[in-house]
Amino acid sequence: MRDQSEYLYFLRRAFDGMLAALEDLGDDLGNVRPPLPGANSVYAIAYHCAGVADYWVGHIIAGREVDRDRAAEFIATGSAHELRRKVDALFERLAADLESVTPTALPRNTPPAEFEGPERPLSVRGVQLHVLEELAQHHGHIQITRDLLTRGARS
Repeated sequence: MRDQSEYLYFLRRAFDGMLAALEDLGDDLGNVRPPLPGANSVYAIAYHCAGVADYWVGHIIAGREVDRDRAAEFIATGSAHELRRKVDALFERLAADLESVTPTALPRNTPPAEFEGPERPLSVRGVQLHVLEELAQHHGHIQITRDLLTRGARS
């Protein structure tokens, strides 16, 4: 068994920050896209992040089957409460996925070439860093989107 509590702590911090921004906006505004080309709602970005973590940790690292519709993540809508429940359940799965992995080992699966991500083979630790990188980037997107929406910029 490997102690992954520190890694999960930082993932949780990122998700808690995203969810707090969504809760601050409320469900109506949290599902609004700002008027910028390609912009997504705060809900959709946070929902996408749940898909990222589930896929990369659950499927790529642990080899668990993950049913993911990446394109649908960017148009998803819903409530902050239901997304928080989804993230709580995700963390139970992630803890189980990481319980027996060795950071220097190879992950059980290789991501498809068409997925955005690192352009080199990764160890389990590398995949974990990639997930943290994605969550940090999208947490920033959520903060900027929240700021735009609270200042009246809507599409």
